[in-house]
Amino acid sequence: TSSHTRVGILNNPTSKIKEDNTAIARGILAAFLTQNNSNLKRFLSKFIKEETAKSLASGAKIVKLLIPGMDDITFEKKYNTLGVDLIKTHQMFCQEVLKLLPGQMAVVSNGR
Repeated sequence: TSSHTRVGILNNPTSKIKEDNTAIARGILAAFLTQNNSNLKRFLSKFIKEETAKSLASGAKIVKLLIPGMDDITFEKKYNTLGVDLIKTHQMFCQEVLKLLPGQMAVVSNGR
């Protein structure tokens, strides 16, 4: 609700990280890296629904889930080149620095 709030995401998966089981995580990261705030918010509101996970699991292409107004070319390039190494780095940070168990969630805040 504030223009001074920033949101970021760190992935802390429970399973072995592979291309085929990271579509949602890579989609979220690609959106964060390529979209303006308004399109990011609208995309994430649609993208985090359970139907999206089912659709991607059944073979739907991620570009079919994009919303009007998104920079779809930039998103698709980033999504296709975003490897699993970044997610592995997130996982390591969550477990080694934040001391989270695999899959455990947390909120990290650095307010004024």
